[in-house]
Amino acid sequence: MRHSRLDFEYRGASQSDARPLLVCFSHLRWNFVWQRPQHLLSHASERFDVVFVEEPIFEAGAMARLERKRIGPSLQLLVPVIDPADAHEAVWILQGLLAQELDALGHTTRIFWYYTPAAIAFTSDLPRDLTLYDNMDELSAFKGASDTLVAQETALLGQADLVFTGGHSLHAAKCDRHPNIHCFPSSVDAAHFARARGSVTADPADQAAIPHPRLGFFGVVDERFDADFLDELADLRPDWQFVILGPVVKIDPAGLPRGPNIHWLGPKSYAELPDYLAHWDLGLMPFALNASTRFISPTKTPEFLAAGLPVVSTPIVDVVRSYGEIGLVEIAETPIQAVLAAEALMARPREPWLTQVDTRLAGGSWERTWADMEAKIMAALGIPILASYSPPLRETA
Repeated sequence: MRHSRLDFEYRGASQSDARPLLVCFSHLRWNFVWQRPQHLLSHASERFDVVFVEEPIFEAGAMARLERKRIGPSLQLLVPVIDPADAHEAVWILQGLLAQELDALGHTTRIFWYYTPAAIAFTSDLPRDLTLYDNMDELSAFKGASDTLVAQETALLGQADLVFTGGHSLHAAKCDRHPNIHCFPSSVDAAHFARARGSVTADPADQAAIPHPRLGFFGVVDERFDADFLDELADLRPDWQFVILGPVVKIDPAGLPRGPNIHWLGPKSYAELPDYLAHWDLGLMPFALNASTRFISPTKTPEFLAAGLPVVSTPIVDVVRSYGEIGLVEIAETPIQAVLAAEALMARPREPWLTQVDTRLAGGSWERTWADMEAKIMAALGIPILASYSPPLRETA
């Protein structure tokens, strides 16, 4: 648990407003992979009562309900459960369940925070004091996306008081669609990933027997992952080992390359990641260049850097502009270019590069990002704040 030292007072606010309610609607499940929503809302729960609403699950014969799980003292997870036979009435069921839940909570100030525009279908008529859209990804470009997402996003932008984007490309694409839009690129918990520096942790059992050099990727393996790129890279350097951590979703696992030097180790918890990265030689980001990656700003880029791992990435626009052009990440369009870049990185001294990395990451913490977001939220609510920021205290073992 983290204890904030972001000290401020809400001038003119009543005691009942001291902890406003922040309701987040997400397309990602809380326990899927730890990324932007979990980082930001964990920090938000230090000053707000946070309710994280997942997409519904369908259970045959179920009575419509909200399943609750307490994640932290001020952070609660809500999972709607609906009978598939009632799917055609899901919008009205969800609206009714949520309206009843929020009325029971009884907060004076209510903020709706959207990651998925689809949630506008069952929340547009629910009262709130502020509507915020954190545009983390271009969801309409993802595999299996609903045809209605574009129209739903237009409706959400029409209702939103405040819009954040998860990267510069998204900001450039949306900046003319809302008057109060702000870019907040991927941040990093540098201290968490810095545990990987120096290989002081034990090599996890499922990768301990894998030879070096090891090139690794961690994250969701889906339509954004270029499996053919990885396959060719592994063929070009059969003496290199490629370690892949993360769940495989929306694509057929049977179609992934299975060469003897490719190791699919499955999902790992956020807490475990530094232990794996500590024993890799390079980071690899083999993203496909397609509609689903046009606007992405991968959180793993600064996480690799904080771990002290040089990185080779395909030319994702936000990676090139934020890290490639200043020499912190090597960019490779083809597998042979990736081989040459990786060979150069493994031969290069790391100390000067690490100095540049630490300078670049110094102002990019999730704590700082949340503090800046919170200031904009309170300004949009019309509640002046006095703020002074310092990083949160961390519990010691």
